Amino acid sequence: MSLRVLIVDDEPLARARLARLVARLEGAVVCGEAGDGHEAIAKMAALEPDVVLLDIDMPGLDGLAVAEARKKDGPAVIFTTAHAQFAIDAFDAEATDYLLKPIVIERLSRALERVARGRGLVRQAPAKLPTSPNRFTVQDGTTLRIFDVEDIRRFRATEKYVVFLVDGEELETRESLSALEARLAPLGFVRVHRSELVRLSRVQRFEPEPGGGAVLVLDDGQRAPVSRRSSADIRRLLSSTAAESD
Repeated sequence: MSLRVLIVDDEPLARARLARLVARLEGAVVCGEAGDGHEAIAKMAALEPDVVLLDIDMPGLDGLAVAEARKKDGPAVIFTTAHAQFAIDAFDAEATDYLLKPIVIERLSRALERVARGRGLVRQAPAKLPTSPNRFTVQDGTTLRIFDVEDIRRFRATEKYVVFLVDGEELETRESLSALEARLAPLGFVRVHRSELVRLSRVQRFEPEPGGGAVLVLDDGQRAPVSRRSSADIRRLLSSTAAESD
């Protein structure tokens, strides 16, 4: 038996993202969604979820009011919000946890497991993170953020860190470019410059430059320089890859 989760948020995209995260966790299932506070109260009564993932800042009846309105034997509440200033009020409303958007799957997993333990459902498959050899983790302040390497096209070394781009956001990792090169080579990442590691399957164009170097144009518009020493080898690799895919 899985932990039944009700998702409440006035933003459809936010509900959809939470539903995708819950779907990736074992021992948890979305039993319904609500777009405002009044609908949330009705869905809690009709669906009897184990836990509500509840946004705070909603028009009309906000999340704090919804939490206060639930029955004493009602579902646990995990607040999911972009606003840190409501945390004290949230725990006054006996929230199980308070997650700041963008929600990280590891934090969501821990919060749901806490609910499962409190309701004696641990033996019935507590929520667990999916395992994947292609996951890439980054420490962002106190938060551990998890990415699929398939979503990363390029790593670039700066003076202090290695940076990469995901959904338009530039992030930093303390892992060296050499360590990443060794670890990610089986996934198609190739060192094209002393400061550039690129996934060749994401390259759309090879643009030669005066002096013997080149630029790789990736499928998301990023441009990665290729050193003069590596240019001929990278061009051959791209040609052979293209021939194999034909």
